[in-house]
Amino acid sequence: MAQVILGDDEGIESALRRFKRKVVQAGIFSDMKKHRYFETPAEKLKRKAIAKHRQKRWSRNRSNRNNNRD
Repeated sequence: MAQVILGDDEGIESALRRFKRKVVQAGIFSDMKKHRYFETPAEKLKRKAIAKHRQKRWSRNRSNRNNNRD
């Protein structure tokens, strides 16, 4: 859990900014969005397969770009 301790002369706004930054760094917000709706095991597999395909395509395009520069 993200936790921020307020300093003596620190304003609420700066503490809130630090808290938001810690929440993003901890991945709490993205985890919350991912668990917002129930996902069946089949949907989970499909989502992961699509992500894997995108990653492969991205890395293949990236390596092709690097090879063309030589």
